Amino acid sequence: MNARTPLTPADEAVFKHDIVKLIPHLRAFARTLCGDAAAADDLAQDTVMKAWDARSSFQIGTNMKAWTFMILRNQFYSDKRRSWRQTQLDQDAAERTLLAIDDPASPLALDELRQAMLMLPSEQREALILVGAGGFAYEEAAEICGCAVGTVKSRVSRARKAIQSILENGSYDRDGRGAGEAMKSILDDADRLSGPR
Repeated sequence: MNARTPLTPADEAVFKHDIVKLIPHLRAFARTLCGDAAAADDLAQDTVMKAWDARSSFQIGTNMKAWTFMILRNQFYSDKRRSWRQTQLDQDAAERTLLAIDDPASPLALDELRQAMLMLPSEQREALILVGAGGFAYEEAAEICGCAVGTVKSRVSRARKAIQSILENGSYDRDGRGAGEAMKSILDDADRLSGPR
């Protein structure tokens, strides 16, 4: 982004207020990528610090959630490239942020969906989480992922078809977690990730 003039004190106060409101969403998205709660908290904290340092490049009134998610995602992949020992994506945590269903009496179906999501490639899972649970438009998800809108649409479409096939065949790996616990985790994380922008 191009450097902008420093924010006015009023704009800086708005920026600070808005970024504090986004911290739970940043932590939820970081958990979908890191899997480890401590690493996710570190990543979210690093993102807030980077965003604060770059606040003069943010245009007040634009989509801060998309901007900060892009910072977080870029930091995650940058860290991952630097360290081969860093843990892989926590697919289990990623799936818990997918979406909530309207029928709370269906924990088994929701748990099957979570476990089926474990089998998706990370790019498809990430696109589906951003669009499905994060509430982002395809254009916003594309900006966060650094790819074309058509690529995001394709990833989401392929992810949905793959999940349908996996569920129809029952070919997902069971992880032994209780369905009720999985449902609560999915609903809690989806609520944090898909909150107001």
